[in-house]
Amino acid sequence: MHEYQLAKSILQSAAEHSCGARVIKIALVIGESSGVMGESLLMYFDLFAVNTICEEACIEIETVKPMLKCKACGAFFARKPFSFECDCGGEGEPTDIGREFYIKSIEVDS
Repeated sequence: MHEYQLAKSILQSAAEHSCGARVIKIALVIGESSGVMGESLLMYFDLFAVNTICEEACIEIETVKPMLKCKACGAFFARKPFSFECDCGGEGEPTDIGREFYIKSIEVDS
């Protein structure tokens, strides 16, 4: 249920950076392995945004798939079901790719 607090933080950050202008769009980047559920985040954001400069703001979510890095060849690749094997035959290890969560941009009414 950390989406509750994240939605509050996004709203606060957007309000601070908008300089009082109405927020039209907030673009987020959420990694699939971040543990953040987009639908839940949107629900809380809509709830908190009522009667604020962020009310009716469009939330755009860009998802990032998790990637492994091959120990043998150094390539980044998406994990195949039930396997950590790279195309070269080497073994992949987890990376931070896919754990992202940040505000990419905030668009305001000019």
